[in-house]
Amino acid sequence: MNSLALRNSLIALVITILIIGTVVYAVSYLDRQRVAELSELQSQLATDTLNLETQYALLASAPCDDLSGSSELSQEVSALGDQLSSAEGRLGETNPQVIQLKSQYTLLEIRDYLLTKQLAETCKVKPTVVLYFYSNEPGACVDCDRASYALSYLHQLNPAMRVYSFDYNLNLGALKTLITVEKVQPKFPAFIVNGTRTYGFTTINDFERNFPKNFFASSTTATSTTSAKK
Repeated sequence: MNSLALRNSLIALVITILIIGTVVYAVSYLDRQRVAELSELQSQLATDTLNLETQYALLASAPCDDLSGSSELSQEVSALGDQLSSAEGRLGETNPQVIQLKSQYTLLEIRDYLLTKQLAETCKVKPTVVLYFYSNEPGACVDCDRASYALSYLHQLNPAMRVYSFDYNLNLGALKTLITVEKVQPKFPAFIVNGTRTYGFTTINDFERNFPKNFFASSTTATSTTSAKK
């Protein structure tokens, strides 16, 4: 009887050790994956920032010869923002590494926004630009999630639309200067669509009224025609 009890105890001990070992390995693996993901994001941010700086330099010699490069970079910036949002959702909004990456990404967005404005003035083009300000503070913006989803949906309808999203409460000097220059009040969600400020969000249909007439209808028709041809 004693030997049976001893054997059961040993089996239970081995099982416990295996479970603990598995948990430790899983946590370690997830930590390595997290570090790798954040490192990749940081590297991509550095590359895109250098890319923007190079574009600024090129504008001095041939500002309007080819605008496709700026459009492609904006698409990359948007995709990078999606990755950062995903990392923020998994690691938390207060994670120090996430905050640092968000600060870098915010600077990249502001630079791209300035580049877009410069191209618009120099090359006499009229891109549709949306500045979106939100807050992660509890209770500060009950409609921010809906507004964010709506912007993503409208951007899919018309990829030519430039969307820049900013955490209003991020402690970053350049962002605070942008908020001051654009006269954005702490009422969320806040939008600046082609220079016009609006606050709050109700429905996508109401929000679309801030854009040029048929801006999304024409893009939807073009998308449907292309799909039909395929």
